[in-house]
Amino acid sequence: MTRAATAHPGFAQGVAAAFGAMLIWGGQLPIAKGAFVALDGYSMTVVRYAVAGAALALLLCWREGRSAFALDGRARPVLLSGTIGLGGSALLLFVGLSFTRPEVAVIILALQPAMAAIAEWVVERRPPPGFTMACIALAFVGVALVVTRGVGLGQLASLHGTELLGDALVVLASIAWVGYAAVTSRMNGWSALRVSTLTALPALAVILVAWAAAHAFGQVRIDASALPAATWRLAYVSLAGVVVGMFLWNAGLQRTGPVNAMLILNLMPIVTFAFRAAEGARFEAVELIGAAIVVGALVANNLLLRRAVAAR
Repeated sequence: MTRAATAHPGFAQGVAAAFGAMLIWGGQLPIAKGAFVALDGYSMTVVRYAVAGAALALLLCWREGRSAFALDGRARPVLLSGTIGLGGSALLLFVGLSFTRPEVAVIILALQPAMAAIAEWVVERRPPPGFTMACIALAFVGVALVVTRGVGLGQLASLHGTELLGDALVVLASIAWVGYAAVTSRMNGWSALRVSTLTALPALAVILVAWAAAHAFGQVRIDASALPAATWRLAYVSLAGVVVGMFLWNAGLQRTGPVNAMLILNLMPIVTFAFRAAEGARFEAVELIGAAIVVGALVANNLLLRRAVAAR
């Protein structure tokens, strides 16, 4: 987290909102993975943002009126964050997930706090405190222990080509998401619902273009007979994952800043494994140790941050 973390208004509410988004997204990857028996990653992304875009637009019109759809001189950041950031991130993540395992994808997504810290350093010339970088690194170690059960990341070299491709796409999705967070966190004066809606609409346009291209090259697959069983999964990733998740995320992002919000996402693997535990999965002791390391790193960073601010 940055030294200026507490300068954001409504910081506690922002943390709660970002935490809520993390809980929703933590269950999203394993839930989405189960839907790939019915359709491909491109089609899943189209369903997600077609449903979510319509829901967000209706909510925005109801809550804030038609005038909220005006870009108010922010066309460039809205289009940039919506197309490359949100649309690119969504496509890359779910197409990548179709090739790799949710556990590996979560490890890669856990790198986002480090990416955000580096991006803030480069763009704003504001390096994060040393203890923040140390906590980010420690949290990643904990995440790696949870997901890999302590066997280490060296086994990545033995992955099949398609899984490596999926991992690479998830890395690019993470980078795109960091860019989205950096741009939308500066949209002061707009509600989280407005930011979510106005960036989701251009994202849908990009996703539809990508789907059409994938269809032309024979990469689209839809099994109508398997769709009914996957309906609840598609509903979750569309309504909970996008509508509710994006609303909470943008609310948290505006109040805490990108590095703070990204750091909370380190807990996503814990939620992913909690979902698996509900399905009957059993965990090794090293996984529980990794979970404790992640939580400990987050708590330590917050305590050190507040001590540093209070000492000024």
